[in-house]
Amino acid sequence: MNPIYLTLLSLSIGFTLGYSAHRVYSSQNRGELLVRKAIKKHFHSPNYHLLNHITLKHGKSTTQIDHILVSSYGVFVIETKNYKGWIFANPKHETWTQVLFKAKFKFQNPIYQNHRHVVAVRELLDFLPQEAIKSVVVFSGDAEFKTDMPSNVFTLPMLIDYLNSCTEELLSLNRVQFSVGRIETARLEISEMTDVEHVKALQKRYGHK
Repeated sequence: MNPIYLTLLSLSIGFTLGYSAHRVYSSQNRGELLVRKAIKKHFHSPNYHLLNHITLKHGKSTTQIDHILVSSYGVFVIETKNYKGWIFANPKHETWTQVLFKAKFKFQNPIYQNHRHVVAVRELLDFLPQEAIKSVVVFSGDAEFKTDMPSNVFTLPMLIDYLNSCTEELLSLNRVQFSVGRIETARLEISEMTDVEHVKALQKRYGHK
């Protein structure tokens, strides 16, 4: 095959993959912004403190968490998905399916994905009981679930209702402030390099998919 054609083909594939990754990243950013605004609108200090885009060291790699809501009623580790179309979900399966305009896309089970985040936060906040640190997955887009929504998976309005329903005080205000300080001290600086290192760790863990 013509070497020039091969070069152009390689560049085209690289651009397509890069553009697709940018679209996913941009979509997730929009979703995270919606979640951030909704939580800030309804939940305020001193009982609630929201931290966003947290990267923590975990073992020999890193883990990147969309949001951590530290409150008197628990520490909520939140994974955000901003999807459209139909969602087919099984909490026990490694991947879920998005159907969009008759096309099917597989994505990692966000419950499994968030479990690693929860483990990292529990290790960091080892002075809290494990049950005080809760996993939450929120779909902030227009996706429609065609299967039953698994436990602790919510739409954005459902998330607000769930957080409002958590009324048992699990942390004193001193513990809330200490937890926020521990996370802020441990988190890595938000930078392009942090994201690059995190992507490398994911590629090493899951392969170049």
